[in-house]
Amino acid sequence: MFSRLATLAFLATVLPAAAETPAKQLFGAVEDPAPLAARSIGSYSRGCLAGAALLPVNGPTWQVMRLSRNRNWGNPVLVGFLEHLASKAPAVGWNGLLVGDLSQPRGGPMSSGHASHQIGLDADIWLTPMPKRELTYDERERVSAVSMLAPDKLTVDPKKFSQRQFNIIRLAAKQPEVERIFVNRAIKKALCEGAGSDRAWLSKVRPWWGHDFHFHVRMACPANSPTCKPQASPPSGDGCGAELQSWYAPPPKPTKPSKPKPPRPEITLKDLPPECSQVLVAK
Repeated sequence: MFSRLATLAFLATVLPAAAETPAKQLFGAVEDPAPLAARSIGSYSRGCLAGAALLPVNGPTWQVMRLSRNRNWGNPVLVGFLEHLASKAPAVGWNGLLVGDLSQPRGGPMSSGHASHQIGLDADIWLTPMPKRELTYDERERVSAVSMLAPDKLTVDPKKFSQRQFNIIRLAAKQPEVERIFVNRAIKKALCEGAGSDRAWLSKVRPWWGHDFHFHVRMACPANSPTCKPQASPPSGDGCGAELQSWYAPPPKPTKPSKPKPPRPEITLKDLPPECSQVLVAK
């Protein structure tokens, strides 16, 4: 990997040619944030991040995991939200947050793992309880998050997914700056069944593939980011009826043998908002 100074010098001289280079290579090589005004640029899966803030690796009620990835950067709005959520977590029976990926120092496509997380407004929070001691660097690299699913993959395991996990997801969903929370369909089902009459927050909680080890919080575009592209509002209602059932419907039977889909083309710098070129080379 290039050093920070070598990377920036390289990009400054070959940026026109870099337009064809996979953007994940360019953004993944930069180790520090762009020294610009804080703003999220573009969409959650096609954008970048200027003026990123760092979520400290340790806080009173949080610990950052997978430190070698250098992905604990975000829009200051996201970092402030996580610190606020962590401070409230003990009151709902959750010892603290084990925080996974936020964004790279300048956002952009990641070298591995995510299609989103590009503009500093997404964060993964483990559903594994935080221990009451500080984890070592080695533990943060090798300890695995625990799946909440039962062996049938259709429901949660009540020995793993308890009222504590329910409470922290509900607490996050009730924060007004949160746009979406993505969870496994089985977790959404468990939330629907346990919510009682307090159901308005459920509309933000959306089923998505995977997400059985963690829940994914997505912030709304903040005021400091005029070129951030928001998502459409979620459908009305709590999403616990026909919409949830559609995630359990068997896939349609193919009428003829399906051909393997060609791989998606790599996102390059020219596919991102023009401002992202400035973010990438800012010194």
